[in-house]
Amino acid sequence: MASKAASTVSKYGKLWGRGYESFPPKLRRILSVSGKGDHATTYLQGLVTSDLFSEPKAPREEDSESLRALEGLVSSSSSSLNVDGGSGGLEEPMEQEVPVQFTSKMRSTCFLDHRGRILTDALLWKRSLDGEPVNTANNDNAATTTEYLIDVPGDAADALLAHLKQHKLRRSKVTLKDRSDEFSIHAVYGTLNAEGAPPGYLAAMDPRHPSLGMRVLSVGPQAVSKDEGATKEETGRGDFAEDEVGNDRQSSSPSQPQTRPERELRQKTFETLMNNHFPPAPGTYRVLRTLSGIAEGSELATRTALECNLEFLNAISFSKGCYLGQELTARSQFTGVVRKRIVPVMVVGTEMEVLRPWVMASVIQEMGLEGGLDKILGDFGAGEDGEKGKTKLELGGYVPPPLPKISSAGAGGIVAIMMGSVPTTASSTTAESETSNPQGGENVEEDEEQDLEAKQREEELQKMRLAGESLQKELAELAEPGASIVDKRDGKTIGKIVAPPAPGTTVLLAQMRLDRLGLLGDKDKW
Repeated sequence: MASKAASTVSKYGKLWGRGYESFPPKLRRILSVSGKGDHATTYLQGLVTSDLFSEPKAPREEDSESLRALEGLVSSSSSSLNVDGGSGGLEEPMEQEVPVQFTSKMRSTCFLDHRGRILTDALLWKRSLDGEPVNTANNDNAATTTEYLIDVPGDAADALLAHLKQHKLRRSKVTLKDRSDEFSIHAVYGTLNAEGAPPGYLAAMDPRHPSLGMRVLSVGPQAVSKDEGATKEETGRGDFAEDEVGNDRQSSSPSQPQTRPERELRQKTFETLMNNHFPPAPGTYRVLRTLSGIAEGSELATRTALECNLEFLNAISFSKGCYLGQELTARSQFTGVVRKRIVPVMVVGTEMEVLRPWVMASVIQEMGLEGGLDKILGDFGAGEDGEKGKTKLELGGYVPPPLPKISSAGAGGIVAIMMGSVPTTASSTTAESETSNPQGGENVEEDEEQDLEAKQREEELQKMRLAGESLQKELAELAEPGASIVDKRDGKTIGKIVAPPAPGTTVLLAQMRLDRLGLLGDKDKW
């Protein structure tokens, strides 16, 4: 069974399971922009797509009825495997709704170049270095030093720092720094509570969507353990010591002890703090953002903001004043025509049975809404007496969209099933059998039948594991960024791969033509 935290729901859908991870500098870095009063805010206001002088909006909520209906369809499609829903909680009943709190101290944003093309996305933290309350409106105290910490993908940090320096005028009273070695960046999954962070930490729910977890920055001196901060004396021969892999390295001074980097100390302290509550889950963020269709850093470079769904990720304000690259973004929004977008693409083998939500979506795209629903009700809605309408009643009046809308946890459960990486219920069934019949002298035939069924389920899952591993290896060779996705029916290119599959999955990011997905020209479909 999935943990309680994994099946917690809100108006944003079901959450991922409990866990945490820390990001090394190659994945996430921290840049700093600071200045007295509103100098830092005014400087960044002209460079980012979000409005720093107003409160950020909460992410767009999902229709709870549509989420409930689609989760039920996916569960019924996968029930034949008789697997435990722990990976994504697909078979878990929806729990009570949990409120989600967002903070104005953190927001999603984007930096554009002079052509209106994306330089990188970022998460923007705002804090006061003087201990004063942080104001998001344009009323920063002139005597207060305000600092913005830019949480940026590692592969785009150097380009962004150069961009910031390029647009810093001599009279600009702001200070730019790379503080990646001073602070540590973390994510916590399976919770909606970001309140009450310990001293030395900044915490907030991800402003793009709560399913991406709670973001945590370790910034204060209280977040470094004194034990972890102790220096490590050099050992070995003379002026040399031996590192972990057995290579000789020379110390900076024969008598001077070597200290560990501050970021590493903060990570160790955070791990010690979290291990009592959440298990480590490295690599989860990459899987989560891929399932959610979110590209980052260099994956976004040279694309337009609307093509990358940044308006849906709370990163763009269409009511703020001028900023660098605004013209192209505003024109795209005004015309209302975006012909391609980044979406998650789930690749399945030719022998894999396509799950019901995708079958329904394909029928609707091919036959239209009215004809598609008639076809769907005919195929899936007939009861034992042959009457139609059963599916319509189960959906509660919900009309399936041109593409399935499923939470990240639900999509993760589907991927786990396809990869055969979910546990069967065989072990629990055997345990129950042994408990109810400790002597083993009765119901022998029934036990043998259960063992046979369990063996068949395990064999089926083993076949899926082998097929999934083979498909992953094939995709690793073919699905490189920039590779084309071609429709074999007419030989036309319908998309380009943006990011390779997330580790352990066959889900990748691609920029697809919306007319081929049945999503062109209707904002309500998004």
